Amino acid sequence: MSDEDFVDEKIGRVREHLLGWFEANRRDLPWRRTRGPYQILVSEIMLQQTQVDRVIPYYENFLRLFPTVQALADAPTSQVIQAWAGLGYNRRAVNLQRTAQAVVEHFDGAFPQTVEELRQLPGIGPYTSGAVACFAFEQDAAFIDTNMRRVIHRLFAGAELPAPVLNDREIVELAMKLVPPGDGWRWNQALIEFGALQCTARKPACIICPLQQSCAAFPTMLATLAELPKGTRRKQEGPFAGSNRFYRGRAIAALRESAGGLPLGELGARVRDDYSDEKLPWLVDLVRGLERDGLAVAEESPAYDAGDPDTPGLSVRLPD
Repeated sequence: MSDEDFVDEKIGRVREHLLGWFEANRRDLPWRRTRGPYQILVSEIMLQQTQVDRVIPYYENFLRLFPTVQALADAPTSQVIQAWAGLGYNRRAVNLQRTAQAVVEHFDGAFPQTVEELRQLPGIGPYTSGAVACFAFEQDAAFIDTNMRRVIHRLFAGAELPAPVLNDREIVELAMKLVPPGDGWRWNQALIEFGALQCTARKPACIICPLQQSCAAFPTMLATLAELPKGTRRKQEGPFAGSNRFYRGRAIAALRESAGGLPLGELGARVRDDYSDEKLPWLVDLVRGLERDGLAVAEESPAYDAGDPDTPGLSVRLPD
């Protein structure tokens, strides 16, 4: 048997066993009940770096508030950011609205159907364009997220820890070969689900895995994981405490709670417990970053003393 024949045979076994596993273990998720590209897009953006169980209520509430791509495009940005409260990564909300506005403006509210056209929309990368093309329009698109990357790497190259053997380009090439012709929707859903429930990052269920015989990582997977140093986690504030992302999140939360915005100094006091006039340049940089990302608006306000009485103060609010 040639190497090519061996790979083809392995691909056939992987498809059979993984799709069989999916039929027995698939979850009834709301975005799996639709082929609406707008609904699929909302779910995919929300699911980026956020657990499924946490996303479901936000997804359902968001679609109640903005039931169509036109409704989202026309909504005040402040309302979109408010609806995103609790999901984190607030930039995703603004980018999602920008995508909706581009669909309305350039495609008359009808989503383009090909990966290439979807990639032209703002905020849409290789994964999201492939996911929408596949899950909304049932195209046999190949794309990878964290779960898909991990499963493919383990199956064909071995454990990805402590360092991957394959790069993303090589994994995408494998992903393209793996998609069963005419069955891309079910295959990609299965691959994502398998990585989320069975072939997890730190506690894969290798002992009861239906792909044992086809998995390059199986012989050494559990031993490899056992040898890895255990990571440390920050307490109370979470793993991003003290980071720029952490303070950006606190700033957005404070602006959500304010009716018409906050003077710069008051915002600083809400963002940092140790805020002082010396931290004004840092705070201005933080606010300017939020402005660049479309998450806030800073305007001159009447003589607010922010440490320099000769410099007009700023008032910060959510965008309209």
